Amino acid sequence: MELQLEALGLPGEDKRPLVIAGPCSAETEEQVMNTATQLAKRGIKIFRAGIWKPRTKPGGFEGIGEEGLPWMQRVKQETGMLVGTEVATAKHVEAALKAGIDVLWIGARTTANPFAVQELADSLRGVDVPVLVKNPVNPDLELWIGALERINGAGVKRIGAIHRGFSSYDKKIYRNTPMWHIPIELRRRIPNIPIICDPSHIGGKRELIAPLCQQAMDLGMDGLIVESHCNPDSAWSDAKQQVTPDILDYILNLLVIRKETASTESLTELRKQIDECDNDLIELLAKRMRVSREIGIYKKEHEIQVVQTDRYSEILEKRGAQGALCGIDSECVKKIFEAIHEESVRQQLDIINK
Repeated sequence: MELQLEALGLPGEDKRPLVIAGPCSAETEEQVMNTATQLAKRGIKIFRAGIWKPRTKPGGFEGIGEEGLPWMQRVKQETGMLVGTEVATAKHVEAALKAGIDVLWIGARTTANPFAVQELADSLRGVDVPVLVKNPVNPDLELWIGALERINGAGVKRIGAIHRGFSSYDKKIYRNTPMWHIPIELRRRIPNIPIICDPSHIGGKRELIAPLCQQAMDLGMDGLIVESHCNPDSAWSDAKQQVTPDILDYILNLLVIRKETASTESLTELRKQIDECDNDLIELLAKRMRVSREIGIYKKEHEIQVVQTDRYSEILEKRGAQGALCGIDSECVKKIFEAIHEESVRQQLDIINK
């Protein structure tokens, strides 16, 4: 399904990065207005705050609810900023639109549920409002695209994607692993969709926000949605990943926005070398598969099973170590050889099953 998209129509969209900022949650009217006023003075044009906050477990602060919508209206009236919030049900959509919320986004947990997304799509039918769709919790590009298609299918054309990283069982440096290749593939599949990075949810720690913002810009993302609080340490939710408006302003002023494209003689020559290397790689892979097929014939003639686990493990370990010695990440090399092994197995199975 080809998406029918229009520009988001948001201030700053024509110049990277589009910035949306504000606290994780709307807590009190004073906190909302204090934060919004500080952000507006620093040039932020779109204010975000969670009105409804789905939590992983019950018992935590789950948002102030509709009580906070008049505070968002006051932000619009007194600062001139547009305002945005997350919606997860048709009732949320109705209340937000009635309150004049300018930008809606769909959270990661909701994106993972096609029934919930369809409910939101139905409630948005005939409404002209920008809708941003966060990636699902798990690294499932098709599910993400499916959510975008459902919203677009309801006639919403001002659509963007938010990359907030992906959950993993193993806790590493990030709260949610970036897996940058997934939003990059989304951009390849849907070239005209705006992609906004959420460094707050990817990093989970405020010291990671600056480098993540820069990395997002280096990878060609269109904007940033950053959690900013007037007093982050006292925040009622996600305190560790929020920054003050002053710090946010500092981060944004240090960003280096690189050119999207360049056509110089030197770059053209380097790309030519890349093409030659890629051609060599394809020829080497073809040669390797020919050998794999010969092995398949031998295994068939001698009734040997296709997968040899010890041999496979040996290849992964050796090639990973070899890659590291050559300046290539060992995990990257292992993934490459996992794909090569998968294709080798497929070709050998074809031979054995003939």
